[in-house]
Amino acid sequence: MRVTSKGQVTIPRDLREIAGIEPNSEVVFSLENGKLVLEPKGAAIRTADRARLDRLVEALDRLEGTGDQALDVDALMALTRDRD
Repeated sequence: MRVTSKGQVTIPRDLREIAGIEPNSEVVFSLENGKLVLEPKGAAIRTADRARLDRLVEALDRLEGTGDQALDVDALMALTRDRD
């Protein structure tokens, strides 16, 4: 594939269909590990949301088992509700 003097390339139809890039749709370019990534604009938002969710799950995994097992529900609720 050749890049024109204006920096343009033609994305092959099969790849556009697989990636969900429709005619006249917007796309987002990004660099990931030294590679140029092209995706439909909505996909970039979903990718960012997924990354945030993955970070939350990792944080919850790190917290697993760190709570005080001696606290019952009523004591825990008292601790969280009766804060000044």
